[in-house]
Amino acid sequence: MGAEHSLYLTKEEERILDGEHGWASQICMKILVKLGELFDATKLIPINSAHVSGVSYKTLGDASVEFLDALANAGGKAKVKATLNPQSFDMEYLRKRLGESLWLKQLNVIRHFEKMGFQQSFTCTPYYLETPRQGSHLAWAESSAVVYANSVLKAWTNREGGPSALAAAIIGKTPDHGVHKPENRRPTVLVKLETRLRSEIEFGALGIFLGKTLDNKIPAILGLKNASKEDLKQLGAALASAGMANMFHLGEKSAEPRELEKVSVEVADIRRTIENLTTSSKANPDLVFVGCPHCSLKEVREIADMLGGRKVKEGMELWVCTSRFVKEKAKEYVEKLEKNGCRVITDTCAVVTWTEKLGIKTIMTNSAKTAHYAPTLNKAEAILASLRKCLNTALEG
Repeated sequence: MGAEHSLYLTKEEERILDGEHGWASQICMKILVKLGELFDATKLIPINSAHVSGVSYKTLGDASVEFLDALANAGGKAKVKATLNPQSFDMEYLRKRLGESLWLKQLNVIRHFEKMGFQQSFTCTPYYLETPRQGSHLAWAESSAVVYANSVLKAWTNREGGPSALAAAIIGKTPDHGVHKPENRRPTVLVKLETRLRSEIEFGALGIFLGKTLDNKIPAILGLKNASKEDLKQLGAALASAGMANMFHLGEKSAEPRELEKVSVEVADIRRTIENLTTSSKANPDLVFVGCPHCSLKEVREIADMLGGRKVKEGMELWVCTSRFVKEKAKEYVEKLEKNGCRVITDTCAVVTWTEKLGIKTIMTNSAKTAHYAPTLNKAEAILASLRKCLNTALEG
């Protein structure tokens, strides 16, 4: 028998922990037990799916790859549907431009995941491939997808780290703590929006502002009645980038009868946040990037419509990032975009590839998340602007 744990394990779970099902399962169970004990979980619960981050070689580094290698070679296999976050290349454009040696290192990572039965999805929006059922328990590691799943889709997942999502995928379970428990999903602060949000960047700015202001408190936001799912995706991605909240609630009904701490958000807070996220005053960025989080079919169609017959300016890069799944469904729009010089890129995004190696020093984007991360992860200055402004900057006429 294994050592005593504050976490209750079934006989079968004890056997896995004792190594009776092999090293790969044992090490994964150890990760989950450690995590469960850290957060005072009393048991492990089954999950419907896992989504693993730490797939890009750029962010992984060699030590993590060695762990993946050991796990795959010891027979580690995903027990539940398991999807993967973006890697550092698309199969065509960036692979050609960034050279063979980095690609081979990335390919090595992909092969390990493939061997373990992970779906080669390479997207931060796995919910477009298959929408999780309301109330189903997940172990997802991409923070923007976590907030979207909890808040918009009403599924239940903590913000896993790459290793714990990987372990959960292989065991098929996760510790029962955090927002897996109904009492931890209640709003703890009431946010009153004193202005109407007019574009996706204002939703993103609200997310960044609340992330910094609230840290891990769960907001109930009043005043977002007619927000689209795409706007809420931007809000959630930004909220997760700047803070630790795993979800938000919308509208009057979610306000609890008990007294909640109240926060007001003024138009000046949104404006100031957008200004602070814009670190460059350049009129002509090196890259215009949309698709963080990865574009939905609706967004790809919208971009194609806004393009009209215009072409991308000489010397300008325009990237639209999405999943292979959406790109396949959006064929007619993709053809139009690519014909006019736009790069519709799958499997990766600007944040997890080596933009600096391509000489990109200024990134214009409609994603508050990208603008937040660009200075550190891309060593680039950022310009946060609406989709319309992004496209007008990248296109002729």
